[in-house]
Amino acid sequence: MKKFMQEFKTFALRGNVMDMAVGVIIGSAFSGIVTSLTDNFINPILNLVTGGATYTLQDVASFASSFLTAVVNFLVMAFVLFCLLKGMNKLASLAHKKEEAPAAATTKKCPYCRTEIAIDATRCPHCTSQLLDVEKP
Repeated sequence: MKKFMQEFKTFALRGNVMDMAVGVIIGSAFSGIVTSLTDNFINPILNLVTGGATYTLQDVASFASSFLTAVVNFLVMAFVLFCLLKGMNKLASLAHKKEEAPAAATTKKCPYCRTEIAIDATRCPHCTSQLLDVEKP
């Protein structure tokens, strides 16, 4: 069961799965804005132009209020999702953080002129000193 949960965690936290989930959630929240725009602005304008209905100032205020509510709902949803993903990315980076071993040295300093030279050099190319008896760092 532990291996199954580990595999599920690896699957669920992969970048493309998370991107798809964010896209679906943001898309559904944005569809609320589009629906509200259609119901509260486009349809009343079409009804007014065709003579199908007349609206009072209170109706217009209600339409605007409903649309602003949909926009605020979208912004809150996007902010919560952003904070959630930021936290998940932080946890994932802490979980995958491994201490890296220091890389093996590829250069050393000449003990005579203090110039950096190749680690396996036996003679300094700058001061031409022989380095046979000098230990490698």
